[in-house]
Amino acid sequence: MVYEFEGRTEKEAIDRAAEELGLEKNDFDVEIMETQRQGLFKKGYVKIQVHTDRPVTRTETGPDPVRRSSEGRRSPAETNGEEEPSAGRQTVFGNPGAENEFEKKMVDFLEGLISRMGYGGKASVLFREDRKIGFKIDSEHSSILIGKKGKNLDALQLLANIYAGRLGREDTRIILDSENYRIRREESLVRLAYTVADRVRENRASILLEPMNPFDRRLIHTTLNDIADVETKSEGEGLYKQVRVYYRGSMR
Repeated sequence: MVYEFEGRTEKEAIDRAAEELGLEKNDFDVEIMETQRQGLFKKGYVKIQVHTDRPVTRTETGPDPVRRSSEGRRSPAETNGEEEPSAGRQTVFGNPGAENEFEKKMVDFLEGLISRMGYGGKASVLFREDRKIGFKIDSEHSSILIGKKGKNLDALQLLANIYAGRLGREDTRIILDSENYRIRREESLVRLAYTVADRVRENRASILLEPMNPFDRRLIHTTLNDIADVETKSEGEGLYKQVRVYYRGSMR
């Protein structure tokens, strides 16, 4: 299910979502759709979309879902295994070897998938969290497996999440990484966000960024949330939307 909420801040919107849906905050994913700073003649607000496959207990004033998959939950194509940015995500390493049958099947699936693509590679566990597990792919062909802007890695991650669902683990999110690409990509996007913000403030115009997955888009929104005179908004349809960064007041 997908729901929309608004609040004066991101935290307020997320708190409102948790209260009205009757869920814990770690039971849903959040995508920031639009941010607007408070001005002299307008109120500031943050609009978010909440994605969850958990049963909700909505209040009488709670929201209606704005979109759902054919089975009433987010489809793998909608999620692509993406989640909110988390700098501490890499802190739970533990044993890189498979500790149970599910992890062993996932490792075998990933290594078999890479082999059928014509490349060699080894998969291991990168981190373990509640309802989330990361796998690392080591290969001499990592640059190919990652692909331009990480799209090949995103595609492999999507297939991994579909396979996990077939193993009866729809509630477990699979995250794939190789050569620390996810961290390097995050650092690159933060630098891009600040660079674009400077250009927008200098020219008092707007800049439309390239299509990005939900994780990358939220990182742009969050990075620029506290930059004076700059606002952001997601545009487009589907998984890969674009973020428009614009000078405050230029989009009236």
